[in-house]
Amino acid sequence: MTTSEPLSPVSRTALSVARVRAYESSRPDPLFVDPYALAFVTAAGLEPALSGPVSSLARGLVTHGILRTRFYDDRLPAAGADQVVLLAAGLDTRAYRLDWPAGTRVFELDLGPVLAFKEQVLDGLGAVPRTGRTALVADLQDPGWPERLVAAGFDPARRSVWLAEGLLVYLTAEEAAGLLTAVGGLAAPGSRLLLEQGRDVSRTPHDPALVHVTGLWRGGLGPDADGWLDRNGWTTGITTLLRLGEAYGRPLPDPSTTTAFIEAVRRPAD
Repeated sequence: MTTSEPLSPVSRTALSVARVRAYESSRPDPLFVDPYALAFVTAAGLEPALSGPVSSLARGLVTHGILRTRFYDDRLPAAGADQVVLLAAGLDTRAYRLDWPAGTRVFELDLGPVLAFKEQVLDGLGAVPRTGRTALVADLQDPGWPERLVAAGFDPARRSVWLAEGLLVYLTAEEAAGLLTAVGGLAAPGSRLLLEQGRDVSRTPHDPALVHVTGLWRGGLGPDADGWLDRNGWTTGITTLLRLGEAYGRPLPDPSTTTAFIEAVRRPAD
C-alpha cells in the first residue's frame, strides 16, 4: 500500500470486505460483480481469496457479506431518494458500478487515509462514477460531521437514504446511539436507513484467523437495534439472512442463524 498514512485497524477491515467482494465477483454465478474489488486487494499487497473459507465462522461471515452486498445493491437505488449517504463508506464502489436514477448524488464519508487509498486505486484504473459523487473526509465520532455534510451540498429538507454497512458492530452502544441520533437529525420524513440488525458479540466463536476483525467488535446497539430505531423516530422492517439466502438461491451454511437486515423509514416529527 502506498498511501502516506496507514489505515487504522478498523479501516483495514474494508480490505477484508473487498476480498470477499472480489471472491464473489470471480465466481461463475455471482450475485454481484464489483470490478474494482480485486484492485484494492492487490494494491494493499494482499493475496486474493482463491477458494471458499474454511472455518464455520468464516463461512458465515463471507455468506453474510455477499448477501448483504447484493441486498443493499438492490435497495439503495430503489429507495426513492436522490441523496445517498454512505457512512464509513470504506472501499464501497456503488457510485461506480450501480445503475442510479438520474440526478442521484452519492456522499461517501470516511477517514482521510481510506478515501486517499480508494482514490489512488480508482484513479489508476481510470474509473468514472455513474452518478454524482462527493467523497467527504469525516470522522463519524466527531460531532461536527453533520455540518460538514450539509456544507458539501446535502439538503436535510429533502428525502435521503443512508447506509451503515458493517459499521455499528465496531462502535459501543453509546457511540452507535449518538451516530444514529445525528442521522435522525438530518433525515427528512420518508428518508430511509439501511443497516444490519445487531448481534451479541460476547457469543462470537474464537477463530485466530479472524481475530483481526472480530477482536474489534464492540457490539453497537446489539440485538435491539430495530427496537432503538422504533423508539427514536423510525419505523423498521426486518429481512432475515435466511430469507435472503433463499431468495438469491444461496442456502446458508448454518440455517439456524438469526442475522437480519433493517430497513427503517423516518417518521414525521410528533
